[in-house]
Amino acid sequence: MRQIFIVNPAAGKRDRTQEVRQQAAQVFPDAEVLVSSGPGDCAALARAACQSGEEVRLYACGGDGTLNEVVNGAAGFSNAAVTHYPGGSGNDFIKCFSDPKAFFDLARFQQTEEKVLDLIQCGDKYSINICSMGYDARIGTQASRYKRLPLVTGTGAYLISAAVNTVRGIHRPYQVEVDGECFDGEKTLICIANGRHYGGTFYPVPVAKLDDGWLDVLLVRGVGRLTVLKVIGSYAKGGFASAPDLITYRRAKRVHIVCREEEPINMDGELVMSQDASFQVVPGAIRFFYPGGLSCEPENK
Repeated sequence: MRQIFIVNPAAGKRDRTQEVRQQAAQVFPDAEVLVSSGPGDCAALARAACQSGEEVRLYACGGDGTLNEVVNGAAGFSNAAVTHYPGGSGNDFIKCFSDPKAFFDLARFQQTEEKVLDLIQCGDKYSINICSMGYDARIGTQASRYKRLPLVTGTGAYLISAAVNTVRGIHRPYQVEVDGECFDGEKTLICIANGRHYGGTFYPVPVAKLDDGWLDVLLVRGVGRLTVLKVIGSYAKGGFASAPDLITYRRAKRVHIVCREEEPINMDGELVMSQDASFQVVPGAIRFFYPGGLSCEPENK
């Protein structure tokens, strides 16, 4: 079985390519290390490895966006299993597991377990974790514009983007259909989840399971500037049940969203633009391996 490490040198605060080469060689002497040359290349490298027909294990070396690319390259190939060897800023997907720190220790991958997980499909793209639209997606995807400003850090860019988007308008009109049930009107946030964590600190759906064949959907109603911090605070902490007048929760197989104009969709940290987006769960779509002894069951079932 081939052990293939796919490295995104642009992930995180520094290029970890040499570090990954050294660590992979120590734990798996026959490991292959492939390095991305730009956006989309991790998916292409993963796909090429899978197309060999050999049994392959793919290690996504980077952040959640890198994992997303490797998953998209491996989706549909039964001979491939994927994992995350994290090196990004958020590393949110592995927070679904009982000991996320285990993923940082490559020696723990000498004894592994494997589960077949669901994916979210939107067009020809897949998400293993969470898709979001609305206020938070606009803030996150537009923050990169402000990183180029002198003396502006990543956190500073996010805060500037949050301020700009608050002034421009927190909510937008959406036509939303969740398994045939319509929720048209102003929305602040829309979350379509397979996993439980995203955005570094957001934990919106504590009950979401990675392999139950369902999407967990949250619809945050349109709120004003004086209310947005309160509602996002509840949303970010998984408190949707305590605010049923503001946050609607549903479990579904399909979600269809229509916007007035193209809107950003955050798919595991990757940006997709769409005016008419359909999401569906793809049960048992990806093999995921992880250090032995861990659990990915939610705390609140």
